[in-house]
Amino acid sequence: MDIETLARDVAAGDRRALARAITLIESRRADHRSDAVALLEALRRDGRQALRIGLSGTPGVGKSSFIEAFGLMLTEQGLRVAVLAVDPSSARSGGSILGDKTRMERLSREPRAFIRPSPAQSQLGGVARRTREAVALCEAAGFDVVLVETVGVGQSETVVAEMTDLFVLLLAPAGGDELQGVKRGIMEIADLILVNKADRELKAAATRTCADYAGALRLLRKRPQDPEGFPKALTVSAHEGTGLVAAWEEMQALARWRREAGHFDRRRAEQASEWFAAEVREGLLARLASEPGMRARMEEMTRKVRAGEATPEGAAARLLDEF
Repeated sequence: MDIETLARDVAAGDRRALARAITLIESRRADHRSDAVALLEALRRDGRQALRIGLSGTPGVGKSSFIEAFGLMLTEQGLRVAVLAVDPSSARSGGSILGDKTRMERLSREPRAFIRPSPAQSQLGGVARRTREAVALCEAAGFDVVLVETVGVGQSETVVAEMTDLFVLLLAPAGGDELQGVKRGIMEIADLILVNKADRELKAAATRTCADYAGALRLLRKRPQDPEGFPKALTVSAHEGTGLVAAWEEMQALARWRREAGHFDRRRAEQASEWFAAEVREGLLARLASEPGMRARMEEMTRKVRAGEATPEGAAARLLDEF
């Protein structure tokens, strides 16, 4: 593969080239991995940045509907929008439906938008193994906003907040005792809570739910990276398109404040160091599994652990010492 040509086409904003590049970085083949590293190094020189927005929400909250309506609003403003949608994979077959592109039919036809579904596979945190690299490729391709939609909502979804600039939590109204259903951990990292479906018969319920979350947010400890009034809760309707402009204005205001206060660059630097540490961890595990002698030894230790002849901690320590 001609990496220089691919890098040039991605930098020129070619969506087909971007799709090929993401396929390359998601590949598990060793030769593809070296090409992927070379591609990322070639594109890093441009130094382009997009606003990275992580989005999570409870099942049935309308994440895809919101992203489509929100994305269309942004493209109407002349912005280029990339959507990285992570779909859950089957624990049994490893398969993934990857249905987000079909659920965002109008946005997928928009020339200023790019939608890429990826399987989560065995990766925790609601993101795919190479989501960070896909974000970097979208930035290099000149997109202004990159939306990262996670698998679902839970404690592990906090991983997406470690690779984005803003984290948005999408919730539905009239869902019973909502405050009990959402974990404190994800509440503490949310920059903006959007109560969706604030239309028709659910409008009043959405207003009450929003007020409940606004009150809950005020009880949380104020974070140093937030200006006065953040995090905050708002109501939106993906169906009617109401509240989307206000939500976008709040996102821009928060991002602008963080840039001016120096939090934005500091956050990006912390994310880069965490990315490096994650690559080292994954690389060591891959090396351990790829060494023929170590692979056989790992299988032997696994049998001993399963038989109760060794503790998991002791077996792991011996294996790492040998490695």
